[in-house]
Amino acid sequence: MRTRNKGYYRVLHWPIWIWVFFLAPGPLVFSLFAHGFSKANGAWLALVLIGTGIAGLKGQLPGCEPAPYILRFDEDRPNPLYRKVCYTFAWNAVINFAFLNLLGLVIAVITGVWTMKQLYQYVYFPLAILILLLGAFGKLPRVGKSTKGEGIERRYFYGSVWAVTISQTVLMVLWKTLPLTRTGSLIKLVIYAGMLFLMGSFAYNGALPRTRPILPGELMVD
Repeated sequence: MRTRNKGYYRVLHWPIWIWVFFLAPGPLVFSLFAHGFSKANGAWLALVLIGTGIAGLKGQLPGCEPAPYILRFDEDRPNPLYRKVCYTFAWNAVINFAFLNLLGLVIAVITGVWTMKQLYQYVYFPLAILILLLGAFGKLPRVGKSTKGEGIERRYFYGSVWAVTISQTVLMVLWKTLPLTRTGSLIKLVIYAGMLFLMGSFAYNGALPRTRPILPGELMVD
């Protein structure tokens, strides 16, 4: 059984949470991809680096703890506050951007008008608030009061992360290479939705890292 987290393991988890909290202000992130890195992006990144760095040193980030909190999957233990906060913001990063990009493509295909700026300006924060509220009430995977469902909930989380990250990377390449026409938007929509479905299917079948079924009582091992 793994009784401690190695130093490199803890350090390698830090960039994950830098990215999660850096993505929190959606309109600022949209500005980054639309217009490039700005002073506002730099200031926010500095705050995130300081905040997550301090939390990581104190073992208050998932994966950055001196020892793993979960030693036996499906064990009924209290879920620490830092895990609830971190995974709630992670779900926002996963769900919000994927949904808005999908919605923006659907609108572009139907109307021929590109509305991504308006979506991030007016829809992002209401959706973020909804996701944060769901997290506050423990209605999202890995943010409940207990870690009892960890063996299954980790599959939902990592499967979603794999699907969204890879699909949006492909979408970014398409956005850079295809014209902003209705036909171009249709191609992007079909490929993007297809990638989400494909990667989701891989995750469902346990073919991606950390998405295999966990048996009740299985141990956290080196």
